[in-house]
Amino acid sequence: MIKVKVESKDRKHIDLIKIHGHAMYDDFGKDIVCSSVSSIVTTTVNGIYELNKKYLQVEMIPDGMIISITKEDQVCDKLINNMLTLLSELADNYPENITVK
Repeated sequence: MIKVKVESKDRKHIDLIKIHGHAMYDDFGKDIVCSSVSSIVTTTVNGIYELNKKYLQVEMIPDGMIISITKEDQVCDKLINNMLTLLSELADNYPENITVK
């Protein structure tokens, strides 16, 4: 299962997003849930880097990544919230393969 954990100190701004695991929907390379998560996250992070490289830091971990939000930026905040909405919608459709908390 892919687990997406969102952390916020003040409940107004997101501080950290940890994404890890494998959906186990299908074999590696054929898993539509994993590829959807990868596409959503990669597109969002790349878009944010184009707008404000200092907004976030990405750390790759053995089974996923940790996204640390280091600055406030209204546009980038909206992109992160959009990413989380898309991941939540995916979790609604594939509850046995991805969770967002």
